[in-house]
Amino acid sequence: MPQSARRVAESDPASRDAKPAPLAPETAPTAPAAAARPSAKSGGLDGFRVEADAARQRLDIILDRPPLNVITMNQREQLRVAFEAADADHRVRVIVLRAAGEHFSSGGEVRGFLDASPEHLSRLAWNIAAPARCRKPVIAASRGYCFGVGFELALACDFRLVTESTVYALPEQRLGMIPGSGGAARLQKMVGITRAKDIVMRSRRITGFRAFEWGIATECVADAELEKITDALVEELCSFAPLAQRSAKKLLNDCEDASLSLAIELEGQAYGRLRSSDDFIEGVEAFHAKRQPNFKGS
Repeated sequence: MPQSARRVAESDPASRDAKPAPLAPETAPTAPAAAARPSAKSGGLDGFRVEADAARQRLDIILDRPPLNVITMNQREQLRVAFEAADADHRVRVIVLRAAGEHFSSGGEVRGFLDASPEHLSRLAWNIAAPARCRKPVIAASRGYCFGVGFELALACDFRLVTESTVYALPEQRLGMIPGSGGAARLQKMVGITRAKDIVMRSRRITGFRAFEWGIATECVADAELEKITDALVEELCSFAPLAQRSAKKLLNDCEDASLSLAIELEGQAYGRLRSSDDFIEGVEAFHAKRQPNFKGS
């Protein structure tokens, strides 16, 4: 991470307590109905927009249903399609998931769970796992509330940048439900069963800095620096060989559920394949010539 990325400790001791003071409703507001399901549609996209920066080889997927960026059932499907399209676009090197306004997302539209069919509900985890399936690196940059499916989306990304205002939570227990899009499973892999139960079974909220301490967040920065640190991380990731980046992500994802011996074997095979790549040759030649490499992705 660039040196400019500053870890921020919490100044308020109460933020480290096991029971933080209540902040706001942990699920999408249910009344009035219009507030729970505003149109927020742009170009046929439901509750988000897409911005491409060709010069930076970057594509941003921006949750945009203020003030709480509630995520609807239809939006989950569209987000999957957006991630898949970005992954297939050769002009894009890095994908950024962020949100408009002061909150990343208060979670999913509660009413949508009652209206959706069992078949639709069974696809939720597949849709939200789209960032993990992308071959390219995906960054989630969040401030404010990051609850429910918003948190699950962030967990499916490769890098999670948070701020001193970020609050993570999986509040489904308060609705008589459990996380259904990979939240509990991914958390347990990251922090272990004890802390996962603490977060899931108590619907516990954790601050951005606590998430950083526990290894959920990649970095915790000052709220005003989130965009600058995101830009710096994008630039850093784009400086590496595309093929090596994709290979590293696939290897690490594949090794997550593998035994140590199998993981070492997978790593060796991936290493061997990259040995014959043009980018590796370029990297070695640039190293000896003491110049910046010009990677092509082949």
